[in-house]
Amino acid sequence: MSARRQRDRGFRRTLRVRCPPTRPPTALTADTVTDRLQRLTRAQLLGMRRGIEKESLRSQPSGALALTPHPAALGAPLTHPHITTDYSESQLELITGVHGSAAEALGELERIHQFVCRALADPAHGAGDERLWVGSMPCGLPTDETIPLGRYGRSNIGRAKSVYRMGLGHRYGRRMQTISGIHYNWSLPGLANDEYFALIRNFRRHSFLLLWLFGASPAVCASFVAGRPHGLQPLAEGTLHMPWGTSLRMGRLGYQSEAQATLAVSYNSLASYGNSLYGALTQPWPAYEAIGIRNLGGEYNQLATTLLQIENEFYGTIRPKRVIRSGERPLHALRERGVEYVEVRCMDLDPFVDIGIEADTTRFLDLFLLHCLLAPSPEDTPEEIAALGRNQHRTAAQGREPGLRLERHEGGRIREVVLVEWAAEIVQALVPLAAALDALHGGAAYRAALGAAQRALAEPATLPSARVLAAMRQDFDGSYTAFVRARSEAARARLLELPWSAEQQAAFAVMARVSQQRQQAIEAADTADFETWRQAYLDPRNLVV
Repeated sequence: MSARRQRDRGFRRTLRVRCPPTRPPTALTADTVTDRLQRLTRAQLLGMRRGIEKESLRSQPSGALALTPHPAALGAPLTHPHITTDYSESQLELITGVHGSAAEALGELERIHQFVCRALADPAHGAGDERLWVGSMPCGLPTDETIPLGRYGRSNIGRAKSVYRMGLGHRYGRRMQTISGIHYNWSLPGLANDEYFALIRNFRRHSFLLLWLFGASPAVCASFVAGRPHGLQPLAEGTLHMPWGTSLRMGRLGYQSEAQATLAVSYNSLASYGNSLYGALTQPWPAYEAIGIRNLGGEYNQLATTLLQIENEFYGTIRPKRVIRSGERPLHALRERGVEYVEVRCMDLDPFVDIGIEADTTRFLDLFLLHCLLAPSPEDTPEEIAALGRNQHRTAAQGREPGLRLERHEGGRIREVVLVEWAAEIVQALVPLAAALDALHGGAAYRAALGAAQRALAEPATLPSARVLAAMRQDFDGSYTAFVRARSEAARARLLELPWSAEQQAAFAVMARVSQQRQQAIEAADTADFETWRQAYLDPRNLVV
């Protein structure tokens, strides 16, 4: 038998994610990861898939939030496959398809950006002269109540999306919802639910590394925190920051919730995760009961008075996901058909990259997620879950502080370790994975991505968060708004200069037109009134199998 056939036969062995009894449960030795890598089939590794969802605010040339409606030229946000809105009418979400390589995913994301930039620059489309804001933390914001909610038409599902956003505004404030980021969707064929949940547990343990390496939101426009306590330090007039911060977006000012902080969601199995989520979706919460479903005028305040209105309200650095069927609840889809992919939710927009994320970052994410799958993954505990939350907040606010320590769970106890030492250990464990993926695909792209991370460990001043603060101080008198406005202008100019054919423009125009027709068809097909539809959709029986 040839060496290649022997290797391929080894690849065909079943992946098993179990801790060797002779090693500590969180050991990150290269031998363990390499051994488990050999148990993945060649087809599995070649079947790795990723997709990108990128949020961006629309801003005026002055750096203020654009308050215009979602441009009609972009299509209907309810039904367009690649261009929708997130929380606000002013907040675009650009979505790629599923791709077999980072280059393909980023190529599609760039083309979507090109189309959007042209639409925003064309006054004939009703948007006026607007830009995509390239920072995760928002541009200059108006008063909370004047930030426009996303609108999705007259259908019941469209109304539900808007009412859900109204509820988020009542619960957390509209300003918090204008934060933007990158979601990275990743899958590997042939994985069982338990393997995906093992990956998720390790991701949550080690995601501080992603905040440290790629966090790019150490400062914010003062309008974001106007009228509320924040703990930030002034940098310039109208700008606040954390000197050692990496990602304010992922810290206490970002996607945080007192109510959700009471949840200790377990990721030990699909059953435990599903039970935790079911409780949050069916348990009334006193503060939300006080808000009520409707106000005195009969207008809807929120979809439900439960701790979570719907599954999407659950914040987290990563989620198990499954494509849903029409009208299906996401939790039902997960429970019935299992995990299909994971959604990484902790990535900031990189303001130094025109489309918010670069190829080296996506390849590092591939390596990191593969390592999370292959490394031993003991079950989580309430004590560890609480420690992970503290690690996230500490890294977000102080991540670059020399000597900063995090809490690491080992052998049933928690001990403090230096962040950069733990980070270096994880990065070193990625070396055999980068070599294996480069050997599989040819070239050295994964080793180059890993090399960039290794250089950042040696020179923290090169991290995006450090570069943002340095550029603000050096060229913009410490102004966050001036810095991001300049970066947004530069990104817009470069995207508009890229080649763009009449055929590409026509293809996107067709997608926009078809999306509008699909929305109209959905509206015409509705037969029930909204309240009947709302009660039927939120029926707890829709959450179980």
